[in-house]
Amino acid sequence: MRLTRRRFLLGGGAAAATLVGTGVALAQRPQAFRGATPIAVNARPIARLSTTDPDRSRFGALVFRAGIDLRSPIEAFGGFSGLWRSGTGEELIALADNAQVLKARIETSDGRLSGLSNPVLSPLILGNGVPMRRSRYYDTESFAVAGGAAFVGVERNHAVIRFERSAAGSIIRGVPIPTPKALRDLPSNGGLEAIAVAPQRSPLSGALIGIAEGGSGFILTGSRLGAFQVVLSGGYDVTDMAFLPDGDAVILERRFSLFGGFGCRLRRIAAGTIRPDARVEGEVLYESEASHQVDNMEGLAVHREGGETVLSLISDNNFSALQRTLLLEFALAA
Repeated sequence: MRLTRRRFLLGGGAAAATLVGTGVALAQRPQAFRGATPIAVNARPIARLSTTDPDRSRFGALVFRAGIDLRSPIEAFGGFSGLWRSGTGEELIALADNAQVLKARIETSDGRLSGLSNPVLSPLILGNGVPMRRSRYYDTESFAVAGGAAFVGVERNHAVIRFERSAAGSIIRGVPIPTPKALRDLPSNGGLEAIAVAPQRSPLSGALIGIAEGGSGFILTGSRLGAFQVVLSGGYDVTDMAFLPDGDAVILERRFSLFGGFGCRLRRIAAGTIRPDARVEGEVLYESEASHQVDNMEGLAVHREGGETVLSLISDNNFSALQRTLLLEFALAA
């Protein structure tokens, strides 16, 4: 069901406000599958970002490439809060809030997003064989991949779980890594919404960086361990981050109001500004408007394609029929 503004205000707004403000109750989240399960996913193309200015393609420092509205008859599909795409963008992994991942290949038509092929939902399993959904690490909110490892940020029982990646790309044998007490003391529903591994060109090369919804940031690994603060503004909270090839970081932010619905913003953070005890701000690359086709955008990934730096965003529909699962692509303007 497509959520019109009228339907949102009359029926979905209050529900979405509850979901955003307090998190989805566990009883409302579908259980993760017990094993890797192929599923059906249909994609509806989004050719224009703005519904009122369909010829517009430039939005701030970004150029809209394409998008798709993803739907599935499977109850456990949705809730995506983290996103990764391979170096060429051909493969996708999306982390769901209920401790499972969606793996698929990107399909294109005339160079534009058109759908997903071979989509599979798989549960995340800890190294002791216990599914994360049945452990204290059930609320999975952030995701990063680097080489042979994948990292998952967990909310409520705040933690970061390091997984191995098999030769076939499976995410296996999760083990918690040490984290600072300040992270573990975050509010229950205010944990790490964003994690990313700094690229080689960053001053923090190889370090794992995490940011909580309220802007509390942590350098979790490497030689410069410490905390920093992202300066929030405009009613936005942090929902994800990713690094650009040059070492700069991009932060995805989300806000919600009953009458304005969902909004999102992307800010670019200079490479050298993320350091212990720093207060971090950045230039706005993009900020959504009421006419833009966005939802509860929570996942961000960066890859290179055809000489362009591509930013992909995915939305968390909170497993609700009143929201949508959108996958949007932008390119950094030359």
